[in-house]
Amino acid sequence: MRRGLILVLAMVAAILVTATDANTVSCTLSSCPGPRELVATFGGTVSPGKLPRNDYVPVNANVFGRIATTDGTHPSALREAVVDIDKDIGVRVKRLPVCLSGPHYDIREPDGGRSKIEKTCPGALIGRGEAQFEIAFPEQEPIKVTSPLLVINGGEKGGEVTLLIHTFISVPAPTAIVTTVTITRKGSGIHAVAKVPVIAGGSGSLIGFNFKLGKTYSYEGKKVGYFEAKCPDGVFKINFPELLFENEAHTPGVAAATGLKGSQTVPCTPYG
Repeated sequence: MRRGLILVLAMVAAILVTATDANTVSCTLSSCPGPRELVATFGGTVSPGKLPRNDYVPVNANVFGRIATTDGTHPSALREAVVDIDKDIGVRVKRLPVCLSGPHYDIREPDGGRSKIEKTCPGALIGRGEAQFEIAFPEQEPIKVTSPLLVINGGEKGGEVTLLIHTFISVPAPTAIVTTVTITRKGSGIHAVAKVPVIAGGSGSLIGFNFKLGKTYSYEGKKVGYFEAKCPDGVFKINFPELLFENEAHTPGVAAATGLKGSQTVPCTPYG
């Protein structure tokens, strides 16, 4: 896919979306205030900051995210995120090595299989960082766990690009957590869906992440990038139709599901 985009790159938008957990809701930005708000903040940077108006060039991204509640209680678990973006940011996967799902991610090793992935799929790694999780078992204080994070090229098939984000937890047992992101075309832009698996039997929630993303390689004698971008009009247009959170820990007084949505334009500096 020449002009694809993955969810995590869309998170360069510095957005803040909030909603209450009183009911199953769908809210835009902070339009649903309440005593207990679920707050999701995503942000980051793209480099270089100056980009051609008409030609795609390789770029890197530094991305972060935080998920919390305004009263400090355990947040509902992010299970699905949907993002749409215009055609000015793309992903190139042709001739880039692929690391397929399978035994790399299913084994229960102390590092969730991370060392095996790094050994067998080094060419498919396109990003590194860390993730933070909170595990809330009944009648116990929540446990915070930090994990290294790997971003892996899962390849392209039938016009659909797959991205795999690998982390792991050590509580209650070493277990790999693999978020699958699928990317397809939607009109003149891109549609991406990220699905986060159930963590610690429903007791775990993602509460933060940060990582650097990007890779250059040679294709048909030319230097290309996994991520490429141009800047014809000075902005990237990003829309989050849905961020779905589920109360898998069965926190009393919290809705079974909470939906957030938002949109943002991210500035870029054009030249040429």
